[in-house]
Amino acid sequence: MSAGVAAEWIVLKFGGTSVSTLANWRNIAAVVRERRAAGARVLVVHSALSGVTDSLEKLITAALIGTHAPLLAAFEERHRSLADELGLGSSPAFEQQLAALGTMLDAAARQASLNDRDRARIMACGELLATELGARFLNAQGIATSWWDVRTGLRSVPRANAPAAAQYLSATCDYSADAALRERLELLEPVVLTQGFIAGNAAGDTVLLGRGGSDTSGAYLAAKLRAARLEIWTDVPGMFSANPRSMPAARLLRALHYDEAQEIASSGAKVLHPRCIMPARVAQIPLWIYATQTPQLEGTHVSASGGDGAAQVKAVCIKKGITLISLDSPGMWHEVGFLADAFRIFRQHGMSVDQVSTSETSVTVSLDPAANNLAQEALDALIADLNQLCRVQLLGPCAQVSLVGRNIRAILHQLGAAFELFTDQRIYTT
Repeated sequence: MSAGVAAEWIVLKFGGTSVSTLANWRNIAAVVRERRAAGARVLVVHSALSGVTDSLEKLITAALIGTHAPLLAAFEERHRSLADELGLGSSPAFEQQLAALGTMLDAAARQASLNDRDRARIMACGELLATELGARFLNAQGIATSWWDVRTGLRSVPRANAPAAAQYLSATCDYSADAALRERLELLEPVVLTQGFIAGNAAGDTVLLGRGGSDTSGAYLAAKLRAARLEIWTDVPGMFSANPRSMPAARLLRALHYDEAQEIASSGAKVLHPRCIMPARVAQIPLWIYATQTPQLEGTHVSASGGDGAAQVKAVCIKKGITLISLDSPGMWHEVGFLADAFRIFRQHGMSVDQVSTSETSVTVSLDPAANNLAQEALDALIADLNQLCRVQLLGPCAQVSLVGRNIRAILHQLGAAFELFTDQRIYTT
C-alpha cells in the first residue's frame, strides 16, 4: 500500500460462526496482521457467538416466568468455554458483563415484564461479551487492539411511521462521513475491535439493528469512516448463482455491481443482509465477501464497476415465508389516487411493501417477514383498514423465486424450458 493510502481504514466484519472457535480466531488474527502489514488501520466488527442471540431471546422468555437460572448457567458456560479454548480465562470486564446480564434478567423475573428499552440492553450482551473476548485474544497474539463500545459512536435516527418497538429493536443509523469519529478512533490502537448489531440513540440508550444487523453495522461504520474497503467474513466464500447447499453446481459470482448484490441479498440469499449494501454504495466503498474458514479463497467483489453489461441471469434466489396481499376493486380502473390511498394505509401500519404487481382491477403486494411484523394481530389490523378501500385477500405463506441479472428481458425466449418446472405449482406474479 502506498504512503498516501497508509492511514486508510479497512473494516472487517465477522459473523457469529466466524468468532466461535479457536481455529477461526487464528484465521482472523492472520487476516488482521495482513491488513496491518499493508499499512491500513483496521476496524474489526463482529457478532455474538453463533446461536447466542437465539439463546438470549429464550432467556428473556424464561425470565418472565422466573425459570431462567438453568439457561443463564448454560449461557455463561458457553462463553467461559470459549475463553478457555482461546487461552484467555476470565477478566474483570468479562465478569462485570455477565453479572449485569444476570441482574437485568432477575429484574425482569421480579416484574414479570420487560419493556423494549431493557430488552435491547439484554440482547446486546451477546456482542459485548464476544467482543471482550475477541479484543483480549488479538492482544494476546501480539496485535495491539483497542476494545471500543460502538454505542458511543453509532447513533440511531428516528424512523417515520415505524412501530415504537422498532426504534429500539430494529433501528437505522446515520452513516454520513464523520471526521470527528475518525479522529477519535485514530487516538486508539491501530486495530480497533467493536460490536455489530447494536448502537446507541440520542438519549444514550442501547438499540438493536435487527437480525442480521452486524453486516449493516460494518457498512455504517465503513461509510462514516470513508473506509478504503469493507470486508464481510462469513461461512461461505461469497455470493453464488444459487444456494450451494441445495445446488452443488452453483457457481461463485466473483464480481457484482451494487445493484446485483442488492437484488440477490433482497431475494433470499443469506450471505449479506440487504440493508448493508446501500451505505457502501452511497460512500462508493468496495465490498468483499470472504470465508473465515478458508481465507485464501478469492471471494466476491461488489463495486460500482462489478460484473458486465451482457444479458444474463446471474442468480436464482428463493425466499420463503412471504405474505401476499391482493387488493381487488373494479372501481380502481382509471381511478386517480387508488394506489396512493392503499400505500398510505401500509405506511400507517409501519409495513414496508417489497414487490408490487398490478392489473386493471387488482393489485398484489408482497410483504417480507425480514422487514415487517407479520404477527396475526398486525395483519388483522392492516386488512381491516384496507377493507375500507377495497376487497382484500391474504395469501401465504408463499415462496418467492427470483431471477437476478442484467437485461433478462432480452433473453426471455431462452428461458422457456425453465418455466416448465412450475407447471404443477400455484403461481402468483409480483
